[in-house]
Amino acid sequence: MIVAGEASGDLHGSNLVKEALRLDPTLSFFGIGGPHMRAAGVETVVDSSEMAVVGLVEVLAHFGVIYKAYATLKRLITTNPPDLLILIDYPDFNMLVAKVAKRAGVKVLYYISPQVWAWRTGRVKKIARLVDRMAVVFPFEVPFYEKAGVPVSFVGHPLADRVSPSMSRSDALAAFGLDPSRRVVGLFPGSRRGEIARLFPLILESAKLLRDRYPGIQFILPLASSLTDADIASQLAESGLEVVVARDKVYDVMQVCDAIVTVSGTVTLEIALMGVPMVIIYTVSPLTYEVGKRLIRVDHIGICNIVAGERVVPELIQDEATAERIAGEIGRYLDDPAHVGKTRAGLAMVKEKLGSGGCSERVAGIVLEMLGK
Repeated sequence: MIVAGEASGDLHGSNLVKEALRLDPTLSFFGIGGPHMRAAGVETVVDSSEMAVVGLVEVLAHFGVIYKAYATLKRLITTNPPDLLILIDYPDFNMLVAKVAKRAGVKVLYYISPQVWAWRTGRVKKIARLVDRMAVVFPFEVPFYEKAGVPVSFVGHPLADRVSPSMSRSDALAAFGLDPSRRVVGLFPGSRRGEIARLFPLILESAKLLRDRYPGIQFILPLASSLTDADIASQLAESGLEVVVARDKVYDVMQVCDAIVTVSGTVTLEIALMGVPMVIIYTVSPLTYEVGKRLIRVDHIGICNIVAGERVVPELIQDEATAERIAGEIGRYLDDPAHVGKTRAGLAMVKEKLGSGGCSERVAGIVLEMLGK
């Protein structure tokens, strides 16, 4: 049984299943997943698209769907236990499923760890009771789990296999209609409508300052598959900026950029793997921020900085996230080659720490090992 409750888990789960079936075609998989896992051969008893919600209010609104999914898995584990349960990220739901599996005597492999090292660190004790093996994607997670007595393996990061442009930089510039003699700044406002509403106006304000200071500068924005043109059209029109909006080919977008303004999230890791200097921004409601300050145990919010163990790229959070500060940090990249060189060296270190690829194959090897094959 394999459980992935959101889009990224569906993709990483599908690659794991493909590798496991390549190593042993007699295996069969079922559980929660989406189109990628179905295409890889997983019998999905629940579609993960129904499960992918963020925030307390959204979870409460989808409680019926989520509980039904849990009840379905509980019945299947109890009546016909699988030989192995593979859990991918999606921690609050997956830990409930792990508890059912433990009672039924089913071995549990957890791939892509909950961020217990960042907040609610006490959860590691529960993981130690319920999980037989952790397959983690960040090297700093290994000592954290070893200290708690949880068997753990660093398998590399799945993005190390995926992050790669599909064309040369010159071909990408031509494909996007950009002038190769002029500098390009990427605007990465996020993939959720809440981020667009909260952060896109700020990004556009900083872009206007950059336009005034650097005549001839070009802007490009990769539109996430979860968004439509209508989600950004009115704000773009109001700004009066010329912005190339690109669908798909996000790594080609990254490689044409001299610098990027981005919201926090996995995208910062993708940008780091492409070696592009960036400024990370994020704001939340004042209440959420005050609560978060007391709960979060890491010094950085950008995952690339967390992996590096230092502030490789600037983070402008909450009150620090102003158009003037953002434009200033991007301006440093545009004006100071030495600063760019130092930043690229730091991002290269992040890439090295994330491994050289082959993550799915390593996890598939652990699956076979746990099955006694």
